[in-house]
Amino acid sequence: MRIEVKGRNIPVSEDLREYVERRFRVIGKQVSELAELEVEVFEEHNPSIADSHVAEATLHLKGVTLRASHASRELKHSVNVVSEELAVQVKRHREKRRKRREARSPILPDIAGAGVQSSAAELG
Repeated sequence: MRIEVKGRNIPVSEDLREYVERRFRVIGKQVSELAELEVEVFEEHNPSIADSHVAEATLHLKGVTLRASHASRELKHSVNVVSEELAVQVKRHREKRRKRREARSPILPDIAGAGVQSSAAELG
């Protein structure tokens, strides 16, 4: 999974980049290598907004895009909550795909058992 960390009006330090990669590593194990994750962090400059540090994550998968956003007083807390929300969405998406695949697969009859019965009836 390719991870891109963007900062809007704030610089993205190497520590923050490593922290984001570490938090989203669990999601990276559940999705394909072709998935793209964009994490954007920014700070609201309005003094009346207490939860000014915002983290937004967008995960582009084959055929679906998952998004999560959270604002809090600390940037790392926002990243933590966004990663947990996205992990839940990925798990839900994988379960949906698994159920669709199981419902689509045909149930094959026991061919070997049917062949034995018919040959036994012919014999006798």
